[in-house]
Amino acid sequence: MAPTPILFATGNAHKVEEVADILGPGWVIEAQDPDVEETGTTFEENALIKARALVAARGVVAMADDSGIEIDALDGRPGIHSARWTEESDWIPRVLRELEGVSGAARSGRYVAAAAVVWPDGQEHVVRGTVEGRIADAPRGTNGFGYDPIFVPDEGDGDTFGEMTAEAKHAMSHRGRAFRALLAHL
Repeated sequence: MAPTPILFATGNAHKVEEVADILGPGWVIEAQDPDVEETGTTFEENALIKARALVAARGVVAMADDSGIEIDALDGRPGIHSARWTEESDWIPRVLRELEGVSGAARSGRYVAAAAVVWPDGQEHVVRGTVEGRIADAPRGTNGFGYDPIFVPDEGDGDTFGEMTAEAKHAMSHRGRAFRALLAHL
């Protein structure tokens, strides 16, 4: 049986690679940047904005996600603004600067991903995946992307997502949980 093609609203090559790994060989992802402003106030709203934009432009089913890191000591920041709250090269340094003097359990937070699928007939499904953890004192590891080198999931063995293999990360990650849940709707 040939893999099923699916349109994914993203311009992020790292996300395409991760989602392809998570969905497995039964799917072929075609990525397209939806080129829309993420004006939602939640991860779910932003995922829907992106998926709806591609459905409107292409007339075929589309999926999207919005994800980020919520840090409790920063009142949930950067949250939905994770990719836009500072320059990409400053994401990790800024978190570490803002957490200076914060230690132990107070460095708690979570990764959140909302994954949405939208059909041309208006049918929509949105799911959420989260993983709880803490922010490391310094970056560790070079795998993954974004904030992975400073995120230590509670369920793991003390490694950051940046130190884990892709398979180990996807087994417990927010994006892995969201897209495995979305599979039931595809």
